[in-house]
Amino acid sequence: MMPDNDSVELDELARLAEDTARRAGAFIVQAGAKGRDRALLKKDARTKSSLTDLATEADRMSEELIVQELLGARPDDAIFGEEGGSHAGTSGLTWVIDPVDGTTNFVYDFASFAVSIAAVHEDTALVGVVHDPMKDETFVATKGGGAKLNGRDIERVGIAPPLSQSLIGTGFGYSSAQRLEQAALLPTVLPAVRDIRRAGSAALDLCYVAIGRLDAYYEAGLKAWDRAAGLLVATESGLGYADLAELIASANTLVVGPAGLLDELCALLEYAKSKALSS
Repeated sequence: MMPDNDSVELDELARLAEDTARRAGAFIVQAGAKGRDRALLKKDARTKSSLTDLATEADRMSEELIVQELLGARPDDAIFGEEGGSHAGTSGLTWVIDPVDGTTNFVYDFASFAVSIAAVHEDTALVGVVHDPMKDETFVATKGGGAKLNGRDIERVGIAPPLSQSLIGTGFGYSSAQRLEQAALLPTVLPAVRDIRRAGSAALDLCYVAIGRLDAYYEAGLKAWDRAAGLLVATESGLGYADLAELIASANTLVVGPAGLLDELCALLEYAKSKALSS
């Protein structure tokens, strides 16, 4: 049973998550400024699941900062972090953390990365915060309370464009086998849409669909820390989503967009899969 607002004040949780994300973002920017020798930063970045899956000392230290802030305020909560930070809480609330979403971008000084923090109860996100320290943009959503960008309500307005006039965001997994499956869809998808964007931060991509910088988005193999906060921002802005279970053999594919366009994109992806299998 999801706790009600009397037991868990969502606005209070959102303020805590936002303040924490901003502190972590400031730390990341400072760490990047100190690591301007990008060749050295690339050399020192360690790999995780594959040679393309990078992590830096800044990731680990950002997560430590976030965990300390959250547990300092709410010591009974659980923690689930990308960089291994974990804490078994007793409150029923779990903080799902990505301390640097878009680490490869950070390493290469490509300004598209963010801090992502979500408060989750029984797989339901109650609060989501995505902070982009380079643009000083902070997306905040609460379950049933809508979504905001830098304190202003996000409201998707107008009719969704047809698929052929839509700018679609996507991303690719870290394993070469999964990338091959994902790439096999592009020859069908790309000619059917206005264009494709792959910026490298799932959390930001989800928020960009919420505010209309992208018309829709799809990606396979996202982890909880990749999607929990950003997806809440998207859905609280009025978007729908689907998880396609068999599009990519190794992982579900998250598809996000406004009504109508979401269905069109899902159908296009399924068609692209059938064409890839028959070729």
